[in-house]
Amino acid sequence: MADRPNVVVFFSDQQRWDTTGLNGCPLELTPNFDYWGSRGTVFPYATTPQPVCGPARACLQTGKYATAVGDGCHTNGRLLPADHDSFAKRFADAGYTTGYFGKWHLGRNEHDENQAVIAEDRGGWDHWLAAQALEACSDGYHTILYDKDNRETKLPGYRVDAVADAGIRFIGEQAPTGEPFCMMISEIEPHMQNHRDAHPAPAGYEERYRGRWTPPDLQTLPGVPGFYEHLTGGNAQQALPGYLGSIKRLDEAFGRVMDALISYGIADNTIVVYTSDHGCHFRTRNDEYKRSCHDVSIRVPCMIHGGPFTGGGRDERPFQLTDLVPTLCDAAGVNAPEGAHGKSALGDLPDEAFVQISESHFGRAVRTNRWKYAAIAPNAKASDRHANDLVESHLYDLVADPYELVNLAGQPDYAEVRADMKQRLIRRMEQAGEPTPTIADTHRPKHEIGQQVQRETRPSDDLHPLTS
Repeated sequence: MADRPNVVVFFSDQQRWDTTGLNGCPLELTPNFDYWGSRGTVFPYATTPQPVCGPARACLQTGKYATAVGDGCHTNGRLLPADHDSFAKRFADAGYTTGYFGKWHLGRNEHDENQAVIAEDRGGWDHWLAAQALEACSDGYHTILYDKDNRETKLPGYRVDAVADAGIRFIGEQAPTGEPFCMMISEIEPHMQNHRDAHPAPAGYEERYRGRWTPPDLQTLPGVPGFYEHLTGGNAQQALPGYLGSIKRLDEAFGRVMDALISYGIADNTIVVYTSDHGCHFRTRNDEYKRSCHDVSIRVPCMIHGGPFTGGGRDERPFQLTDLVPTLCDAAGVNAPEGAHGKSALGDLPDEAFVQISESHFGRAVRTNRWKYAAIAPNAKASDRHANDLVESHLYDLVADPYELVNLAGQPDYAEVRADMKQRLIRRMEQAGEPTPTIADTHRPKHEIGQQVQRETRPSDDLHPLTS
């Protein structure tokens, strides 16, 4: 067993893809991500299949789209079924010791004060120090996790470091055995602290990034009424400094994890992943932070180092969280979870990414490296698992309009593109086990190009509605 690679997944929460140097951020926030990614394989167009916390995690753990996990894990507050095949179960069956540390969000205590996760809800992970919704039982300098026996454990230090240190201790315990291990370090940062709608950075870090840099999609747009995609004002100017400061500390913690692997002499035999569950648009595309078809919601940082990924360079194919576990299984010689929709990046990947959207509205989207096409079901509930009657809602030319400011949906000049993307979306919905939909065309005069489809409902946040 000793010749099998170890597997480490370092998982952040709500981190935009463009916060890394390899994806163009000018702030040097992520020197460790950039160093290891430049020596491994970076996926600049990596996306989540579901831009909200719990569903994204269900996709990662199973390799399936969220609607196909049990009776559906497409909204927060739904359990990962105990009898479902999963990431941890596959590696455990192959003789790996498994460990999970940090935020889980696939158990049953989402709104309870006690955020312990009972054993049957843990997806097959063995060693355990985690919490169902970490933001509900902790804050920036107050970290509460629960061990395998559901005993409350208070950890010292800034929350990013507390969770990372738990993972590093596990590495220290497993490395001397010579037996392979598979682990996840699931951080909550840079997700906001729900009860006060803030991004608590470590002391002194928020000040470093105040007024330094604003991503282009969050900058004030030149006002040409009726032309640019409607964006709300959002809260980026208030939230960005803390958000960026916590990402800096995440990268430092990731560097310490890599240092631990080096110090134990196992870095060369460990496959390491850094990625996130979804992005963040700071209330510019709807009235919260994600749950939309836009790249700022669905694109995530992603790099893999080790094994066949060392020296891989830039892989610009559409890689998704559903592909991660099949990819890691393939690299380690382990069978992928049964029924996984995702594909191994060591083989062929589809030409487009497929995204399911819930909680803000019922939406579906496909993204190629050139085009984004999305549809909504105006008569469906935002929490519905399936819908048959959809309407085209968004079309973006991602080369000409990388920040998705001009919505081309319904425009006759793009009829061929719209028809092709519509068929791609229908095919991907069918492959995900959804009923074959009808997608009606949208017809709008040119002066309405860019107007955003109205949302039928206001979503709650992952735990509690935000208060002003």
